[in-house]
Amino acid sequence: MTIREELEKAEQKTLSPKACLSSRSKGRVRPEAQHSIRTDFQRDRDRIIHCKSFRRLKHKTQVFLSPFGDHYRTRLTHCLEVSQIARTIARALRLNEDLTEAIALGHDLGHTPFGHSGEETLRKLLPGGFHHSDQSLRVVEKLEYEGKGLNLTVEVRDGIQKHSKGRGEIFDSDLGDMPSTLEGQIVRVSDVIAYVNHDIDDALRAGIIKEEDIPPALIRTLGKWHATRIDRMVLDVVEASLATGLERIAMSERIMRPVLELREFLYKNVYFNSAAREELRKTEKIINDLFAYVMKSPGDYVKSYPAGDPVVVRAGDFIAGMTDRFAMALYEQVFLPKSWPIL
Repeated sequence: MTIREELEKAEQKTLSPKACLSSRSKGRVRPEAQHSIRTDFQRDRDRIIHCKSFRRLKHKTQVFLSPFGDHYRTRLTHCLEVSQIARTIARALRLNEDLTEAIALGHDLGHTPFGHSGEETLRKLLPGGFHHSDQSLRVVEKLEYEGKGLNLTVEVRDGIQKHSKGRGEIFDSDLGDMPSTLEGQIVRVSDVIAYVNHDIDDALRAGIIKEEDIPPALIRTLGKWHATRIDRMVLDVVEASLATGLERIAMSERIMRPVLELREFLYKNVYFNSAAREELRKTEKIINDLFAYVMKSPGDYVKSYPAGDPVVVRAGDFIAGMTDRFAMALYEQVFLPKSWPIL
C-alpha cells in the first residue's frame, strides 16, 4: 500500500460521511497517474501555490492601492487568511482540509490589479463582462503553464468558480450557484469572514474610518476586536452547520444579518467612499488606456492562447494578470514622457 493510499484510508476513517474524500474525486479533465505520497487534493493545493498567478497576488491590491505601510493586506495575505479560517471550520466539522485549502488558496487567482476598481473597469471593457471568480477558473484551466492549465480536480475548480457572488447572497438560494461540496461552501463564507474583518482593520489603520464610525449595534453583536469578531463568526458557522446535520454550510440569522450590514458599511465607507473616488478614477484611466494600447498592438502583449479565443478576451487576460506596480510601470513607460539625455 502506498503512502497516498494510507492517507486516503485515514480520510475514510476519520472524516465525516459528508466530507468529500480524495479517493472519490470526480477526477481531472486530463487523466493522470496517481501520486505515490500525495492525494489528488494535496496535489491541487501544491500546483496552485507554485503557479505564477499565485506569486503575483503579493503585489495585487486588496483595498488600498500600493500601500506604503508593511502591514496592509494584499490579495496574497487575504488568500492565506481565508485558508486559515476555512481550515479551522473544516477541521471542526471533520471535512476535507486539503480540498478546502486548495480552493481557498486558488479562489482569487483571477483578480485584477487595483482591486474593486480594476474589476469594475474590465467588466465594462470586455464584451462578455468580467468577474474575478470566472477569471480565476480561466487561469487554472486555460492560462497557467503556457496555456496548458493546472489540470485541477473537478471539486477544486467548482469551488474556485463559485466562491463569490460579490454583494449578493453568501449562501445563494439557487443551488446551481453554490459550490457542490461542503468544503467549497466553507471557502465561500470564509472569504466574507476574512475580508469584512481585515478590511475594517486596514481601514482603521489607514485612518479612512474611525472606531466610532462602525454602527454600535454591529459592535455589540459581532464584537469590538478583530480576533473576537472572527472567532464569533467562525463558531457560528460551525454551530449553524452542525444544526443542519451537515446538509449544508450555514450561518445563523443573528450573525448573518450584521455580517451583511458590515459588508455594506465597507462598500459605502471604504471601497467606494468619496475620498477614494479620485484615486479610483486614476486607476480606471490606467486600465482603460492600457487596454486600448494593447488592442492597437496585441502582438507585443497578447498571448497566442487560449487558441480560438478572440483577441479582446486575451487582452483582458493580459490586463487582469497584471500586478498594481506592473500596470503603473507599463503606463509610465508607454504614456509618460521621459527626459532627454543632453550631454
